[in-house]
Amino acid sequence: MLAWMAWTWETALFFCLIGLALVVLTSLAVFRPETPRNGILGFPTMRGDRFFVSMLGAAYIFIAWMWFGGGSLWYPLAIAATFGVAMFAFA
Repeated sequence: MLAWMAWTWETALFFCLIGLALVVLTSLAVFRPETPRNGILGFPTMRGDRFFVSMLGAAYIFIAWMWFGGGSLWYPLAIAATFGVAMFAFA
């Protein structure tokens, strides 16, 4: 039934890590509630919002990397990780 998706261990790991991140964010929301804060985005954000923006940004970084020539994926990974850290620190 799922053979057409060509699952690899890397794909499974990616989805497991996203699921783990959602579990961690939910646990933090339950046990350590947060108040919204204003950052460089110009509107109040919480952990989940910053995580969502980080995931969207990472997707666009990887798409742009592939569009403009591709190559090793370690470079966009470093850029996306830096972007994610900046979102959680300043947004």
